[in-house]
Amino acid sequence: MRRLEFTSLQVRDLEASKAFYTEKLGFEVSELKNPDAVIFKFNKGDASFAIRKPFGNIDEKELGQGVSTWFAIDEKIEELQTKFVEKKVRILGEIMPTPFGKALHVIDPDGYKLTFLKLK
Repeated sequence: MRRLEFTSLQVRDLEASKAFYTEKLGFEVSELKNPDAVIFKFNKGDASFAIRKPFGNIDEKELGQGVSTWFAIDEKIEELQTKFVEKKVRILGEIMPTPFGKALHVIDPDGYKLTFLKLK
């Protein structure tokens, strides 16, 4: 294995999650289409992340538990934090230093932890 190419998170309500990721976090929807998923532009326009309807029946209590997805950002992390506060995104704690740079953690509607990282 060399690298992670693509990831998708299973969500309870595809339209509500799409609204969260686009309106609150600022993600852009890719031109790639899938009736069971929303694929986002990320990583300089490449599709590398999606949300989707669950594969089969899953216990909804399990969604989001134990999953943390990290996104490298170009903008100042303090500016991103301000945007998230204004849009009432649930933020976990303050900006924190990591060995890789500064990180800001938020929670999506299904309990997934999303980390935005400003690399050193």
